[in-house]
Amino acid sequence: MSIQVITPGALTTVQDLGRSGYQAFGVPVSGVMDPRAMRLANILCDNPEEEAVLECTLLGPALKFTADNVIALTGGDLGATLDGQPLAPYGAYAVKSGQTLRFTAPKTGCRAYLAFHGGLDIPPVMGSRSTYLKAKLGGFSGRKLEKGDELGFRAPMATIPNLDVHRFTPEFVPREVYTLRVLLGPQDDAFSEEGLQTFLNETYTVTPEFDRMGCRLNGAAIAHKNGADIISDGIAFGAIQVPASGTPIIMLADRQTTGGYTKIANVISADFRLLSQLKANDKVRFAKVSVPAAQDAKRAERDALRVFAYAFGR
Repeated sequence: MSIQVITPGALTTVQDLGRSGYQAFGVPVSGVMDPRAMRLANILCDNPEEEAVLECTLLGPALKFTADNVIALTGGDLGATLDGQPLAPYGAYAVKSGQTLRFTAPKTGCRAYLAFHGGLDIPPVMGSRSTYLKAKLGGFSGRKLEKGDELGFRAPMATIPNLDVHRFTPEFVPREVYTLRVLLGPQDDAFSEEGLQTFLNETYTVTPEFDRMGCRLNGAAIAHKNGADIISDGIAFGAIQVPASGTPIIMLADRQTTGGYTKIANVISADFRLLSQLKANDKVRFAKVSVPAAQDAKRAERDALRVFAYAFGR
């Protein structure tokens, strides 16, 4: 094997971009909370961008390597060290057999992404290596990592060309208030004008009810016209449900495939990198944008990834 789990951390799972195409059968997409960070981690260690990674939440794991390889870290800074020496986020590093990677404590954000050159030896399920915890599907035995687990590498390498320049400036910067851009709908017409203005002008607080399925916010109630219930329909990543209580819930990677609450808006995909790093007591505001603006933000993100990949000779 190639990795031994000494301690598993708070929640460490194998994730990739998720298993698309199965929501009609009730199977959630799952996948990473921050696709951009995952792609950057893979670019850093010379992998295909869609390769599976470990998603580490708040308190990261302690991992002992039993084979040489190249790893990369992106996302939040959870205080990674290699044999006690600090590792900066958004960098690639050569690790040797016998070395131990640990995460000391969160410094910024709450989710770090750990990629391994050549990928993890995890069998795909429905075309994806992502873990869906509630159904015990995919990933490592369908669950989060536990003490004593052993994971293998598929195609490790002791180093890669120009390893010392495989670095980015960390992208996640803590803020007093995080502004998430949204597209209104699909049921924004179910809310009063006062409710819409409340949603767009108030500041909300992230509650401890925050997992890979959804993020419940606390703050001013958003007024409906005629109640919160609708005939169940599909739910996208970033959809913002507003139940009868009037307080919003942002649906995330492990969201259910359908739901029966009105959805006032959807966080644009370019802002998932902020959404994924929120933690309890963080402050959030919403800013309405147009469809062309959301598309421009997505194109800008894709262009930036191409530039990063080109810079490393890919």
